[in-house]
Amino acid sequence: MEYKEVQKLAKDTIEYARKTIKSGMTLVNVRELCEKKLLELGADSFWYWDIGAFVFSGDETTISVSGTEYQTSDRLINENDIITIDLSPQCDNIWGDYARTLIVENGIVVDEEKCSNEEWKNGIAMEKVLHKKMREFVTPQTTFEELYYHMNKVIEDNGYINLDFMGNLGHSIVKQKNDRIYIEKGNTTCLGDVVYFTFEPHISVFGSKYGYKMENIYYFEDGKTVEL
Repeated sequence: MEYKEVQKLAKDTIEYARKTIKSGMTLVNVRELCEKKLLELGADSFWYWDIGAFVFSGDETTISVSGTEYQTSDRLINENDIITIDLSPQCDNIWGDYARTLIVENGIVVDEEKCSNEEWKNGIAMEKVLHKKMREFVTPQTTFEELYYHMNKVIEDNGYINLDFMGNLGHSIVKQKNDRIYIEKGNTTCLGDVVYFTFEPHISVFGSKYGYKMENIYYFEDGKTVEL
């Protein structure tokens, strides 16, 4: 498989989750259905500590934790709820990395733009804005550190906070997880010096119980960012 194919496994699994998740399911159920679907579609393993799907709901969506400490909660999905799913499929040592925040209303996942909860709708809309602003800002010569400072300022200027436990906003896509380099202060590597990188701001409004995440893999083609 190529990178685009492995990433498509993750995208297709999120679409499957949108159609399948219902209130009354547990987060363990959601993790299991996502991991099963990734394997059915062609993944042979999960690169991030053997966890195919990180799943959080409700006030757990602000939690940021390493895979070495993550445990899937058995909490139930409510009639009206917010769920974040972060997928890490792998096939032949090629990674996918994809995350989305989903909204449940009246027991089923709904289009976030039609969601009646304004706070949730605005949080997901801000994620889309951040990805757009990132793509407008970066060139192959932009350093990981420059992107870190620029986008954290955009997050702050829009009234949000960065929830990531390490403060970073993404990482390079490599073969071994310990070889990743991050969108963080002090990293002067240029984005164009890696083949692929993720952008995955995990944000919240200060004082809110809810967090939002949107992750894509990007690369450069003729100097412009392209989503994998």
